[in-house]
Amino acid sequence: MKTKFKFALPILAMALPFAGMAAEIEEWQKAEVTEVWEPVPEVVTFGKNNIPSDAIVLFDGTSLNNWQSANGGEAKWLLKDGAMTVAAGTGDIKTKDTFCDAQLHVEWKMPTQITNEKGELLTGQGRNNSGVFFQQRYEIQVLDSYNNKTYSNGQAGSVYKQHIPLVNATKAPGEWQSYDIIFTAPVFDAAGKLKSKARMTALHNGVVVQNNVEIQGATSWAGAPVYSAHGCDSIRLQDHGNPVSFRNMWLRKL
Repeated sequence: MKTKFKFALPILAMALPFAGMAAEIEEWQKAEVTEVWEPVPEVVTFGKNNIPSDAIVLFDGTSLNNWQSANGGEAKWLLKDGAMTVAAGTGDIKTKDTFCDAQLHVEWKMPTQITNEKGELLTGQGRNNSGVFFQQRYEIQVLDSYNNKTYSNGQAGSVYKQHIPLVNATKAPGEWQSYDIIFTAPVFDAAGKLKSKARMTALHNGVVVQNNVEIQGATSWAGAPVYSAHGCDSIRLQDHGNPVSFRNMWLRKL
C-alpha cells in the first residue's frame, strides 16, 4: 500500500507564478505545506495489567507454555501465585518465539531471604542473581542491589560487564520491580560482518538507567565481549541458583 501525504503543494504552486504580484502566501498556507496526514498511527488500547493491545504476552502468570528449557525440552521453573520462580539447577529458560528489535516489559522480585543456611549474609553477586538476555546474548543484570555492594558494571540495571547503570533504582527484597527495555538488534551483512552494534535503553522502576548505550558484543563473564553473526533469537532468563521470581512479561516488536 502506497503512503500518501496530504500537502498543500497545489496552493503553493499556484502562488509561485504570481510571486512578483503578491508579497507572500498566507500564514495558514505556509502551515499546510508542512502538515502530514498519512499514514495514521495505529490505535493501541490497554488491557489487563496495562498491557498494550499490540503486545505479545510472554508470561501472564497462568502457564509456561511460551517458554522452554534453554537446552531444549520443557521449562521446569516453579509456577505459583501468578509468578514463575527459578528452580535452582533446572537451567535457564527461553521463549519459544524469536525476536529482533523489541520493547520488553518484565517485573521481577528478590526473595526476602538474604542469608545462607548458616545464617551468613549473602553479598555481592551471590545476593539473588539472575539476568534477562536479549537474543540469548545481551544481558541486563538482575540482582539484589539494595544495600549490597558489588562491581558497578555488575549490579542491577547494568548491561552486564559493559555499562554501569546511571543510578541504583533497586527496591528492597520482597518488593516487585520492573524493567522496561528498548532493544535494537545488531545488524550483519550477508558475509556475517558487523554493520551496526546492538543498542539498549532501559528503565528500572520507571527510572532511566541505560540511555541508548551501544553494546560491545555478547555478554561475557570473563574477557572482552565480541560479536558473532546471528539472526533473531529468544529472550532468555537466567538460572543462577537463586529463587528470583518473574511476572507480567510482554513484548512489542519494533
